[in-house]
Amino acid sequence: MSWLSDWTWPSRLRDKGIIGMNRRNIRYIGRYNSRRLYPLVDDKLKTKLLAQRYGITTPALIGTVTTQFGVKHIGEMLGGHHGFVIKPAKGSGGKGILVIESVDGDEFIKPSGARLLVTDIERHVSNILSGLYSLGGSPDVAVVETLINFDESLMAYTYEGVPDIRVIVFKGYPVMAMMRLSTAASDGKANLHQGAVGVGLNMATGEALRGVQFDRPCYAHPDTGHDLASLKVPQWKTLLDLAAGCYEMTGLGYLGTDMVLDRKHGPMLLELNARPGLAIQMTNGEGLRRRLDLIERQPDGVSVEKRVAFAQHHFARTSELTDAPDTPPATA
Repeated sequence: MSWLSDWTWPSRLRDKGIIGMNRRNIRYIGRYNSRRLYPLVDDKLKTKLLAQRYGITTPALIGTVTTQFGVKHIGEMLGGHHGFVIKPAKGSGGKGILVIESVDGDEFIKPSGARLLVTDIERHVSNILSGLYSLGGSPDVAVVETLINFDESLMAYTYEGVPDIRVIVFKGYPVMAMMRLSTAASDGKANLHQGAVGVGLNMATGEALRGVQFDRPCYAHPDTGHDLASLKVPQWKTLLDLAAGCYEMTGLGYLGTDMVLDRKHGPMLLELNARPGLAIQMTNGEGLRRRLDLIERQPDGVSVEKRVAFAQHHFARTSELTDAPDTPPATA
């Protein structure tokens, strides 16, 4: 019987402290997130510029494309760059993100090894501008950033993509965290719905708690075969400080912060989300409600350092991966 079957009855969900979309939307997002602040996080370009003003490191901006006329000049913009990412400013769920890992002559090579020509890049940028990937299908802007060279210690835990760290922040307190590991099934993207592996993280140490892929337990990376129990995120305290500081930066009381570890620049902010998903509860094997209730009882005006220390003390957990069954060897 699947471990998920323990959560099928509403009473069991309540016992686990699981919150659903209605409670998230009404109790937390509706109460603590002013709608006038949404554009700060719904637009990745605005988020990047805001982060720069607050001294928070983000991937370097190569440029933007705002009009169809500018599409024909994308080749000139990319000249001299051997790796880059093109993303829609108002995209969501990883849609429309194009990663180019290297350039070979007039060909642009994706992490999967697929080769594109500049006409393919132009077509993709044109689709972004037309709103194909944006929230509500509205016209968009293409953002071109430098490629992230993620920390070498994490290479065995991901496949053809950059692993990222999602932290839920409530009233400035880091509440729950997970790392998302790209796989062949997810086409190198750190998106759980597309097949990435989600790994819940101990808030005290950044160590792996449990792994999930396609809503099922996962004990080793499906492509590299690497044991998830050995995963520990470097510079964990710095990452939590960065996440907690996004509260003051945005004014949003309930948000998701997506971060990466660059081997040269260290922790970097990728983007923010005013409506973070709830799958993080599954990767942690625990609901958010008890943690959110505890934080609601805390006073306002607490410093970032004390908020992070509070979270590390109260939300520490023991790994469930140490009792993992034997896992088959990697298939890729």
